[in-house]
Amino acid sequence: MIEFREERIEKLQEEICKRYNFKAGEHHLGIIIETMSQLKSEGGGIMVNRPLGELKPGEKGKVAKVSGKGSIHRRILDMGVVPGTKIEIERVAPLGDPIEVKIKDYHLSLRKEEAANISLEVEE
Repeated sequence: MIEFREERIEKLQEEICKRYNFKAGEHHLGIIIETMSQLKSEGGGIMVNRPLGELKPGEKGKVAKVSGKGSIHRRILDMGVVPGTKIEIERVAPLGDPIEVKIKDYHLSLRKEEAANISLEVEE
């Protein structure tokens, strides 16, 4: 899922519509591609939500959502993994389980199934 900084994206889309004579409100692949290209050239702006388990060591993100049910969900929240918290992937075991992350000032190891419940917002 791709999310944009809304004010900037609206301004860019208006400029692109004028430049290419598109009608405002129409959805064109060209508008999307040009907007993403412009945002990247400005130094970021494209935020993507990805599951924690998909990230590689050294990548960082901010917790967007913690899903799951019951005790696993509660345990993850109790460990400080709450929306808005910054996380950095430290290490991933050879078979992908467990995943060691740095959150706040401590290291935390999570199983694959626990990491799958955590969605991070990362800048592309």
